[in-house]
Amino acid sequence: MNKDCGVINAKICKKVKLERTKRDLSQEELAFRAGVNKNTIWKIETGQVSPTIQTIEKIAKALDMDFATLTDVSKVDL
Repeated sequence: MNKDCGVINAKICKKVKLERTKRDLSQEELAFRAGVNKNTIWKIETGQVSPTIQTIEKIAKALDMDFATLTDVSKVDL
């Protein structure tokens, strides 16, 4: 795997958590809104799993943002 892909994935995972907390949502509430398991959100936010494109799209919609905005990690620091 390309090392840059790992960095990008880590930044996306971090951004999911940042956007969720900015909206004062629990992991459980985000999971419900996105139609995914609560453990999935936890695993994404802790970097234990790489979210699929479909999952990122669901999370973006649940956060009321578009896919491109959620995946724009140019300003996310690790």
